[in-house]
Amino acid sequence: MAPINSAMKVFSGTSHPEFSEKIVKYLGIPLSQIKISRFSGGEIYARILENTRGMTAYVVQTCTQNVNEDLMELFIIIDALKRASAKSITAVIPHFGYARQDKKSASREPISARLIADLLTTAGIDRIITMDLHSDQIQGFFDLPVDHLAGMPTLAAYIKEKNLKDPVVVAPDTGRAKTAKKLSDRLGAPLAILHKTRPEHQKAEIMHIVGDVKGKTPIIIDDMVDTAGTATQGVAVLKKQGCLDEIYFVATHGILSGPAVERMNQVSFKEVVVTDTLPTADKKIKALKTVSVAQMFAEAIKRSYENQSISSLFD
Repeated sequence: MAPINSAMKVFSGTSHPEFSEKIVKYLGIPLSQIKISRFSGGEIYARILENTRGMTAYVVQTCTQNVNEDLMELFIIIDALKRASAKSITAVIPHFGYARQDKKSASREPISARLIADLLTTAGIDRIITMDLHSDQIQGFFDLPVDHLAGMPTLAAYIKEKNLKDPVVVAPDTGRAKTAKKLSDRLGAPLAILHKTRPEHQKAEIMHIVGDVKGKTPIIIDDMVDTAGTATQGVAVLKKQGCLDEIYFVATHGILSGPAVERMNQVSFKEVVVTDTLPTADKKIKALKTVSVAQMFAEAIKRSYENQSISSLFD
């Protein structure tokens, strides 16, 4: 990729600095300098260490399991850039936190995803670049441009290279059927859907499966894998229906919290494939494979800066 004009600045928060480094490597520029520290009482401090007056700033900060710290740090960096007279500020959030709280499912619940959108807007961003939101409607929570990238092309290319025997793409629930259909179309494979209920938060129960998986290689696809309850329950249902032993699980965001690592290792997936929107180096899953989407984010940043089409990335 050709070097970018120096009027563009890319800053990194502390949630996933390796990802930020990959982005600027593709862009051919260094990371812009910023000091981020914590006071003894836990408060966050950020200071921009170079001139940003009249410049276009991008802040890369994903939402890890320390989501509240990550978001607060992002708000403070944005405020620092605004007070440093940056011309425009784009928040680059590979994994958007609180995205699962996008509607009221019970009385007296918050819509936290809308609250985060409001806080980002109030902090002073002009644009957001993110990937595979848990719900497309979150884009409508913003009154500013949202560039919604897709991890599907990268994941599909990785799986396609494996030339799997009789693959079948499996949606873990009806809400993921549309995404699973896109992958099945890319692979030329049939589609199956697991029927899932959620009796309570972070607890899922697989009831039955729609579609034929007998004698086929299942590829379970989801936008994220958190505690891995859905993924591991789905394996039991698939095996009862006579699928092949080699089962793949692919997801854009590898949160992998709580019992996820233990569950994934017990099930013995052939491969658990996630992207690098979240750091996974400390996740001791034997079958874990990480594919990078940093180049896609770098290209989206470049096109945003040069006022070119971003949607054509997926044509």
